[in-house]
Amino acid sequence: MIAYLTSHIGGSYKQNGTRIPTQLNTENGLLDSLKKHWKDNAKVLIISADDIETNDSILRIFTASFPMSGLAIGQMCICDKRDEKLVDEIADYDVLILAGGHVPTQNKFFKRIRLKERLNDFDGILIGISAGTMNSAEVVYAQPELEGESIDKEYERFLSGLGITKLMILPHYQDLKDDILDGQRLFEDITYPDSHGREFYALEDGSYFVVENKTTTLFGAAYLIKDGNIKQICEKDNMIRM
Repeated sequence: MIAYLTSHIGGSYKQNGTRIPTQLNTENGLLDSLKKHWKDNAKVLIISADDIETNDSILRIFTASFPMSGLAIGQMCICDKRDEKLVDEIADYDVLILAGGHVPTQNKFFKRIRLKERLNDFDGILIGISAGTMNSAEVVYAQPELEGESIDKEYERFLSGLGITKLMILPHYQDLKDDILDGQRLFEDITYPDSHGREFYALEDGSYFVVENKTTTLFGAAYLIKDGNIKQICEKDNMIRM
């Protein structure tokens, strides 16, 4: 299996409130790299814990945007609460997409369908997007996201994940770095304190990790948050071996 753990892969834009399919993100060589490993007329399975309407939109967009990007698909299906048994056929798919969403909600869904165990039968391309990337970690940092989560003593910030990587990854850094949640700065007041004794990797959209043969490579702009401090470790159009 080769895993692409991304912040965002593109594939659509909004026009008058409606999402329109477009080419996938080409930054930092993502699309070119996918093309090298893509099977012609690939069979693709999207796994998402999101609501039905959102999932139908994801399926509609990706069914159009992948071929527009030169990635031919023979079939694209979505595994959600309507058809959880699709995960039983995971070995029959060439590409597995772990969609975005609310991290704890998705984490529970992954556990319910026993996705971690099912991945032992999968030997294709795995693409994590946002929450899907976060839940790919061995230990997941479920950065508080919704109002009330950062001050809820019952909210679990660290969860067991899929174990595809040991890195705790935070997507959309360029959009979230100045966010305020529950009257606190999301990063300076919440995430930085949580990083004591730990390492978080914040990705800008367009950046991603590739995990293959026990080797991890970072492509694009990213930051290391460790022991309450942050530093940039890679820039756009650059790469580093982890």
